[in-house]
Amino acid sequence: MRNDMKISMRQLAILTLLFTVGSAILIVPSSMAAIAKQDAWIAALIGLGGGLIVVWLMASLIRAYPQMTLVGVLEALLGKWIGKTVALLLTASLFLAGPATVLHDIGEFMTTQMMPETPIQALIILFTIVVLMGLRAGVEVLARSAELLFPWFTILYVSLVVLVSSRIEPQHITPVLEKGFSPLWPAAVSFMGIVLLPHFALLLFLPPAANRPQRLAGQMLLGSLIGGMMLVIVIVLSILVLGPEITARSLYPSYSLAKKIDIAHFLQRIEVLMAAIWFISLYFRITLYMLAVVSSLAQVFHFKDYRPLTLPLGMLLVAISLIVYPNQAFKQTWDTETWTPYILTVGLLLPLVLGGIHLLRNRISSKKAGH
Repeated sequence: MRNDMKISMRQLAILTLLFTVGSAILIVPSSMAAIAKQDAWIAALIGLGGGLIVVWLMASLIRAYPQMTLVGVLEALLGKWIGKTVALLLTASLFLAGPATVLHDIGEFMTTQMMPETPIQALIILFTIVVLMGLRAGVEVLARSAELLFPWFTILYVSLVVLVSSRIEPQHITPVLEKGFSPLWPAAVSFMGIVLLPHFALLLFLPPAANRPQRLAGQMLLGSLIGGMMLVIVIVLSILVLGPEITARSLYPSYSLAKKIDIAHFLQRIEVLMAAIWFISLYFRITLYMLAVVSSLAQVFHFKDYRPLTLPLGMLLVAISLIVYPNQAFKQTWDTETWTPYILTVGLLLPLVLGGIHLLRNRISSKKAGH
């Protein structure tokens, strides 16, 4: 990534917010309701609190190494060759588990909900072309685009919340804590794993682009907090309007919410307009994932520019996204048995290990200085 490409703190917070909302706005309400039923909103708040602590730890670790990405921190703390190996494994696994799965989600959403007769391959290829255009434009152009689209994203989100509020049925959210606290913890971990722990990907390319690196942690926390609260509100509305059972069984509860909008039998069937919320957030989720992948590979192999990698990786992305989920049963198994252990390892354990090594090195250095 070119060093002259800089983004403001406002843009960084908006990018973090859109990355946080991402595909989670489509899939999180159903997965949370399946585990915690009507108490899913409580589990989401617990997961949000825990996830924000992890995001702060990640960003604080990066702040200790000015102008370095996570790849640079890995090499600084683990040594050149071990650091490069870990960075390469991290990047390869992220490519398979991140943008490929989200791109499949887009294709599946479009073919099942909006354009059932259109081949999923065509939709995925078209969306990938737009993603590659954003990649080649660079992080500065992406940040400006996010800043321009953010007011429309906000207007559509607020409209969804306001218009669907008339269909709320308070009895759906009771009884509170019917099964105690035990279902809340796996649901909270699921929320953290889908929504906040993937933020390590942003640290693979964002730190050198920030025009005020000392404020990186604060702005990432702000974007994560607002994005996380937007998701909590969607979860609450899904339960209050659809009920916990229908929310758990629905593939895309937030889209089902938009279908419920009916104002005086005049303002209705506007879910296609509301889908713009998901297209915006999904686009930035995939593009930022891909920017993390190509930037990391460029750093590991000392390329001056990541752009030559965009086309071959884009073609590979299309191929993998078409086969990553053979069927819905596999997808559910992947999300529960594969994604959660993976993201806990790279999004929680790895930052904790790196933080421990950093503190140990500082203690050893201070002892040597004392002598």
